[in-house]
Amino acid sequence: MSKKTAGLPAGVMEVRPPARWLVALGRWGVLVLLLGLWEVGGRFGLIDRFYFSCPSEIVQTAITKWNTGDLGRDIAYTATSTLLGFFLGTAVGTCIGLLFWFSRSAARIADPWLIVINALPKLALAPILVILFGIGFSTKVVLAFLMTVVVAAMSASGGVASVDPALTSLFYSLKAGRLKIFLHLVVPSAMRSVTTGLRVNIGLSMAGTIVGEFVASDRGLGRMIVYAGTTFDLKLVWVGVTVLSLLSLAMYLGVVGLEKLLDRIWAPAGRQQGTPS
Repeated sequence: MSKKTAGLPAGVMEVRPPARWLVALGRWGVLVLLLGLWEVGGRFGLIDRFYFSCPSEIVQTAITKWNTGDLGRDIAYTATSTLLGFFLGTAVGTCIGLLFWFSRSAARIADPWLIVINALPKLALAPILVILFGIGFSTKVVLAFLMTVVVAAMSASGGVASVDPALTSLFYSLKAGRLKIFLHLVVPSAMRSVTTGLRVNIGLSMAGTIVGEFVASDRGLGRMIVYAGTTFDLKLVWVGVTVLSLLSLAMYLGVVGLEKLLDRIWAPAGRQQGTPS
């Protein structure tokens, strides 16, 4: 009996996870199949090309817009405002949530209000923000910030609440100060909750930016989609939707890489948190 099946009941075989290459092949296969069906349907009239176009025409339209320079500028505008709002909201929210460790009373007072604020339809504030900040870059950053700051604060606060009380008592017994406990125990312990929330926040930040561009903007992928819709240029609408999907995927993969990096940085500290230095 192998070590891998030693702990399983008799007659039960271990279920191995599928190989990575097989999963990747399946994902790309589904994508190619869908695009192929879409192209064939458009070419042979099975779907209305005016509304749904086809992949080859979408690519051709995207190349034309890229050659004019408009598509590149819109991508840079949307990506910059999304990332800036994401990093600002995540940083501020994480600091707020971590600082709740210093006051349990403040954490209990703020907890229901964080839930209420998180439930508010912050995207509905877009018209007000446009009046306050105009149709420029700052409005999109503020919307992305508002979409992420509360989620980051709640994630960090949940991580703080999960700190082992026994380890906290151990630190106190070793005459460690509150600041040392915070830096060497609380922050490493809460990092798992913080990094997990990054994947949610990048999507929320993108949503805030796009809604801001929908409401009022002089550039960006959201503005391009709205403009294309008003002029019935549905091929350009599909270009915007496709580019937004690819941009969202790229940002998500970047956040996954950032999460792994932060885990490597904080994991050693988390394993050594039993004894303060």
